[in-house]
Amino acid sequence: MTPQARVQAAIEVLDLVIDAARRGGAPADRIITDWFRTRRFAGSGDRRAVRDLAYAAIRTCGDVPESGRAALVLLAHRDPSLAGLFDGSRHAPLPIAEGEPVAAPGIAPRWLEQALADSGIAADEAARLLDRAPLDIRVNTLKADRAVLDLPLAGEALLAPQGLRLPHGTNVESWEAYQAGQIEVQDGGSQLTCLAVAAQSGETVIDLCAGAGGKTLALAAAMAGRGRLIACDTDRTRLSRLTPRAERAGAGLIEMRLLNPNRELDALADLAGQADAVLVDAPCSGTGTWRRNPETRWRLSPTEVARYAALQSRLLDVAAGLVRVGGRLVFVTCSLLDAEGANQVDAFLSRNPGWQVEAPGIGAGVPRGQGLRLSPWHDGTDGFFVARLQKL
Repeated sequence: MTPQARVQAAIEVLDLVIDAARRGGAPADRIITDWFRTRRFAGSGDRRAVRDLAYAAIRTCGDVPESGRAALVLLAHRDPSLAGLFDGSRHAPLPIAEGEPVAAPGIAPRWLEQALADSGIAADEAARLLDRAPLDIRVNTLKADRAVLDLPLAGEALLAPQGLRLPHGTNVESWEAYQAGQIEVQDGGSQLTCLAVAAQSGETVIDLCAGAGGKTLALAAAMAGRGRLIACDTDRTRLSRLTPRAERAGAGLIEMRLLNPNRELDALADLAGQADAVLVDAPCSGTGTWRRNPETRWRLSPTEVARYAALQSRLLDVAAGLVRVGGRLVFVTCSLLDAEGANQVDAFLSRNPGWQVEAPGIGAGVPRGQGLRLSPWHDGTDGFFVARLQKL
């Protein structure tokens, strides 16, 4: 593909991404993969160049652009070499016309930028939310140890005890260590939030919103494979992905329970008041993960954030009924909005006086309300809020 054709391809891809954002369709990475699947003429360099252009435009546009062309024109206004590729030649975009629509730059839609600012995230700290994310892995201590594991690339040691950072794009899934279950891909911040659970061998631990089980596997390793670890979710498809991952990791202690939305306690009645620790890694707006999925900020609305906040509140109350006296409840969201973090803990404590706040003990983050916040700016991780509570 010529450089001009790559720009035109990025415009076409962005049109699909923008349409999906408006109607709640597929994520950008899947759209881009599917687009190239039917265009065999594009080589690996072409795919990388088009993907990079598309994501650069997504990160630069604060609100949903009018079109893919408007997004690329914004980039072209900042880069004369890119502007020169709008030349109208074969497979190239038409020349940029004076006064044609240009996407608006920004961190996020205006209402969302304000919500972040109200939550203490603004200026350079907000801008860092749109950096390109690194590739972090966790060494699985059920099968290996970071200090002695021999990998094709050594990686940079992270604060998380078994965390390593590798160059972006490293194909770790082809490594023997990955296929043998010795390593898992997991953001360093996600690894740190698992430390807050302080899971121990022989305990009963519940991961109430396990999803595909990334944190569940980290908890299994912390428990040295001994005890009861119950992974729960309401999404059958996501939860089913945990089975092969657990087998590869050697995490045989994991039990899985599919929950019915709004009736979670029906499937967990036998565990009421029995858990040493419950992790609520709650569904949220994902404002802390924009480095990986920048287009998701175009999908949010105040109503959607309020819906997530209501769900988090209910899940915290469900979890509270599962914890034994003296046990721990750990609340985590990959959001930087106070509505999904500090405010949730305050509201929970006002509803449940028989609890007290404990320090998460993760050695990172900055205080936010009665918990801690991790962010790309301060910690070099995805954005998270984490709080630990003890049942009196």
